[in-house]
Amino acid sequence: MNSGLVIVDKPADWTSHDVVAKMRRLAGTRRVGHAGTLDPMATGVLVIGVEKATRLLGHLALTEKGYDATIRLGQSTNTDDAEGEITASASAAGVTDEALAAGIAKLTGPIMQTPPQVSAIKVNGERAYKSARKGEQVELKERPVTVPEFTVTAVRRHGDLVDVDASIACSSGTYIRALARDLGADLGCGGHLTYLRRTRVGPYDLTMARTLEQLAEEMAILPIGDAVAAAFPRRDVTEEDARKVMHGGRLPAAGLGPGPIGVFAPDGTLLSLVEEQGKVAKPLAVFVS
Repeated sequence: MNSGLVIVDKPADWTSHDVVAKMRRLAGTRRVGHAGTLDPMATGVLVIGVEKATRLLGHLALTEKGYDATIRLGQSTNTDDAEGEITASASAAGVTDEALAAGIAKLTGPIMQTPPQVSAIKVNGERAYKSARKGEQVELKERPVTVPEFTVTAVRRHGDLVDVDASIACSSGTYIRALARDLGADLGCGGHLTYLRRTRVGPYDLTMARTLEQLAEEMAILPIGDAVAAAFPRRDVTEEDARKVMHGGRLPAAGLGPGPIGVFAPDGTLLSLVEEQGKVAKPLAVFVS
């Protein structure tokens, strides 16, 4: 099995781990992982790494993501999405388009966000969702995230409830459920997420995604070199520098930026991911030896 990425269109009601287990069977290898978990309710782009490409996943998980979402105003749930139980209701009928726009503006750009109680964040060594299932309230710290785009695409009003469709782009670690919760709180009526579809992880989008049924018929793997060239700056090196990289050596920095950089041999083979620190480019992952 070649090393590379598989862009899966995750079905609803599957965990990210379920998809990895299925992909292990389809790819015929245990070396399979994913970049950036999707909740079971969510569908869309799940980046799967096969063989050596599993070393890319931690770096890809840090890239910007895109989502299509529906937020229901007028009800709060204990999970901040439709999977949970309704904990409070308050009519959203009086929420004007102007108030909605103002609320969304507060949640756009660099913001501080408190993760949902039901999340995989560890508090005192235990996942927050495990504490929540025991009925315990855990203290989750606010953290900085960035939401470059939060665009309303439709508003549907029915009685005391208002459904807001939105297109969202956000930094790694942003919870769309928390955006729904915080928008509802700001508008005084509560809110939760009823629909979530991830449209993009970095440069990998739905146009590249395949369903599990399609992948069972034909395994579509994006070769590891192509995957890196699409996601990160590219640096082509000489034979001499290629030999250095293959043995874990450092290269002089080339001024290509702070994030991961793909280093390629003269024949186009991916050698490594490096990170520039001061005057040197240090290896993050080496793919040949």
